[in-house]
Amino acid sequence: MGSTNEQWKEISAKAKQKVLDDIPSEWKIPKDKLPGDDVLDVLDVPAKSGILSQHELDITESYATDIVAKIAKGEWTAEDVTRAFCKRAAIAHQLTNCLTVIMFDDAIKRAKELDAKFKKTGKVTGSLHGLPISLKDNFNVPGYPSSVGFCIWALEPLKVESTIVGVLRDLGAVAYVKTNVPTAMMIAESVNNCYGRTTNPLNRATTSGGSSGGESALIALRGSPLGVGTDIGGSLRIPAACTGIFTIRPSYGRFPHFDARSGLAGQEAVGSVHGPMARSIADLRLFTENVANSAPWLKDPKCIELNWRSVELKAKPKIAVLWDNGTITPTPPVTRALKEVVEKLKCKGYEIVDWPNTDHAEAVELLGKFFLADGGKSVRKLLEPVGEPWRPEMEFYEKATEMGVYHLWQTQSQRTALTKRFLDRWNSLGIDAILGPTTPYASPKNGEFRYVGYTGVFNVVDYSSVSFPTGISVDKEKDVQVAEFQAHNELDKRTAQEYDPALSHGLPISLQLTGRRLQEEKIMALTEKVLDDLKA
Repeated sequence: MGSTNEQWKEISAKAKQKVLDDIPSEWKIPKDKLPGDDVLDVLDVPAKSGILSQHELDITESYATDIVAKIAKGEWTAEDVTRAFCKRAAIAHQLTNCLTVIMFDDAIKRAKELDAKFKKTGKVTGSLHGLPISLKDNFNVPGYPSSVGFCIWALEPLKVESTIVGVLRDLGAVAYVKTNVPTAMMIAESVNNCYGRTTNPLNRATTSGGSSGGESALIALRGSPLGVGTDIGGSLRIPAACTGIFTIRPSYGRFPHFDARSGLAGQEAVGSVHGPMARSIADLRLFTENVANSAPWLKDPKCIELNWRSVELKAKPKIAVLWDNGTITPTPPVTRALKEVVEKLKCKGYEIVDWPNTDHAEAVELLGKFFLADGGKSVRKLLEPVGEPWRPEMEFYEKATEMGVYHLWQTQSQRTALTKRFLDRWNSLGIDAILGPTTPYASPKNGEFRYVGYTGVFNVVDYSSVSFPTGISVDKEKDVQVAEFQAHNELDKRTAQEYDPALSHGLPISLQLTGRRLQEEKIMALTEKVLDDLKA
């Protein structure tokens, strides 16, 4: 492959070309219909491309819950549904660069087998029978690579299968694509040296977020009805917020995470978790309920034995609001959305109190220490063999010094004390949830996502958290920076300066609703209630 120093470039070229080569020529957008770089909103391109039939448009515009229902009734075939989403995913990639691995042939073969079985028995294979599900790049599918944003792994087919991939297959789902991530999955935007950058289909000048940003771009473009991402500092919630879709960050051990590839293998001070991403809470529940009830603890040694539970909510929930975490001030649209939502909930009789930002800065600082505890060795060992350079976003890893076991233990002890203070504060307020920003932004310009503290704090305390679109969009007239703005620090000042109301105009604004540890059922039900009350 040439000299070691240039090896990564050759691998990158081959990996990117492989994705394009795996798209059938008839699914490629004609050059005269392919939007130029100056076209920022590409949501309408799939429908106008001429590649999808009306039937395929109907299928791909549907929610996951409706798709499984129609297949189970025999109204749609698994093959037709799978082919439609394969086509639309191919289109999405041409618009946003969201895919790393294409498995169309295997997916269609699998869908045909499901149809044959259904025709013979009249019964579905499982509760997700025939549903195409997209996978973040780090979930291993035998015969395909899991690069995790590193060139060294991009052309290496794996023999192992991630537990969740097998669970979903047993439930009848069809895996058909894997999606782009940042280097080591440790950047809040999906950009790496191997596959390049994934953009936001709502506005390609802005980021689709990270690290599950390939998923968020694909789902926003209706190239997937349901995707699986991961979250260690906000990697589900940040991209969901950037594109205005739904996700849940579950507590560690709630869903199986065994044999998913990591760029920081063995880092367990803050556990990585996976969760679903979709366009509705009902679609999230389709995943969570069925996965939780499939006895995944018999397959994953760290999975908690806990079936999906039914919950009853208070008629008037008590919600604490985090307005500002004291480090980075939310940009004007996020603050406005939070105020509007809180006012509507008050009108509906919710009891609203303030959540103090005590300990938030310390939690975020601890998160950074855990990620850098090995002095960047894990990342370095994957870059060096092929001469792959450090990306500028990974500067902290490049310059990190190893913490040492004693200091790591002391830091973990500090983390445990902090989680106890959070628990005591929660109990003293007697609340049902915390409402606050998912991120300080709607979605910032590509390359300008600089702060993950609003999500990362809940990874440190391991709380279950839903990011949801509020139905409110950025308004360049309303959402201007106030003259009397006082920055908390230099990064806060920079965040305020970089906020561009004209660029962000029209983007959806998401918020985050957080429950205590292992309260996935409650926090999803509460989010659904909040959304119903906001619409009413």
